[in-house]
Amino acid sequence: MTKLVIQIPCFNEAETIGTTVDALPKLVPGIDEIAVLIIDDGSTDDTVAVAKRHGVGHSISLPRNQGLARAYMAGLQESIRLKADVIVNTDADNQYNADDIEKLVAPILSGEAEIVVGARPISTIAHFSVMKRMLQKLGSSVVRRVSNTTVSDVTSGFRAMSRSAAQQINVFLITPTPWKPSSRLGKREWRLFPSRLG
Repeated sequence: MTKLVIQIPCFNEAETIGTTVDALPKLVPGIDEIAVLIIDDGSTDDTVAVAKRHGVGHSISLPRNQGLARAYMAGLQESIRLKADVIVNTDADNQYNADDIEKLVAPILSGEAEIVVGARPISTIAHFSVMKRMLQKLGSSVVRRVSNTTVSDVTSGFRAMSRSAAQQINVFLITPTPWKPSSRLGKREWRLFPSRLG
């Protein structure tokens, strides 16, 4: 049996978490069991209660806000404890299309990749300013060169990984975005796969 854990780091997301959870797939080809995990990063609103009302079966709460990187790592550790074969990380504000989870996990299930990063169509995201688009492209370009990878959207919070990759990954906690281990990915034996979204 292949188990998928969809982890969602949250900080005061009571207004959006219900919509995000409701949009998650109930079936994914190649997956036998899907569990949803909320990582509450010290929320002061009803994020966890709302998530549970929408069917979330697993949650962990950090005692205070510790930032996205720590919440992400706590989620990976809990996903491993829950015996996940594949882990998908998504944002609590529903900015990613949950139907794309199938695209994220397919390269892992086929053995083509250990880590898959969902690449957003940066140039067409209306709420991104021109400056943000330029900086995101520049930053991703630098990380690609340094890490010897092909990831075009290094700040994407929509990613999947195998259990093996999750057990070995090291997130640098001093960064605001937990995808900064990209700088080391090219030196590992992981097969990294960018996935175009939208």
